[in-house]
Amino acid sequence: MTGCEEILVAADGPVRIVTLNNPDDANAVNNTMHTAFTRLWATLAEDVDARAVLITGTGDYFSAGGNLVEWLETHVNNPVTRRAGMRDARRIVRDMIDFPLPVVAAVNGPAVGFGCSIAVLCDIVLMSDRAFFADTHVASGLVAGDGGSVLWPLLMSLLKAKEYLMLGERIKAEKAVELGLANRVVPHAEIKQEGLSIAHRLAALPPRAVQDTKRTLNLHAQRAITGILEYGISAETECFTTPEHRAAIDKFLNR
Repeated sequence: MTGCEEILVAADGPVRIVTLNNPDDANAVNNTMHTAFTRLWATLAEDVDARAVLITGTGDYFSAGGNLVEWLETHVNNPVTRRAGMRDARRIVRDMIDFPLPVVAAVNGPAVGFGCSIAVLCDIVLMSDRAFFADTHVASGLVAGDGGSVLWPLLMSLLKAKEYLMLGERIKAEKAVELGLANRVVPHAEIKQEGLSIAHRLAALPPRAVQDTKRTLNLHAQRAITGILEYGISAETECFTTPEHRAAIDKFLNR
């Protein structure tokens, strides 16, 4: 469905299971996966037999964020692909907020950076007791512009959003629930089955009612997007060529 072997889509009755499938790189989102994400949600929305979506990861990670080797080549060193990548990032956030079907995240392991944004953009977020969230944009010299700055202040206090986005500290599963970034913690061995069970419960509800309820609730997020997402993405783009960001990437690649 996605044309990308690293994002798998399978059907389980009326539920579509999306699996981030790049386990050798901790499900880090490479350029191919990033582009596939821009097609994924529109394609799923056209699936007339789908009623709900479950998203999870293969192996021990949900997603470690972006692939930094490719990031250096396409976002730091090349202004053309940098602009295209940030257009894609903007579209992914918008498409997930506008997506009509309910989406359940079964966060089976660490969700960092872009992976964290994808998880929190879902409608119901389950976390394995081994999982954690971390938005490490600021520590790597970037503005947290592609999701966290939009959604986190809607889910927790503004002060807490500032604390965790600026410091980039890990948020363990129990703390994520306490803050409002996740719904519940699930034993690791049960995370995917529990996610699938909830997705099927959502799929069994009257479709018009559940979809329009989601659409109504997501008006809060859509209003937040106006201005905030555009500024955040633009500010993040401006950071790509700073010496601090390049130094952060070099430090990571040479460790």
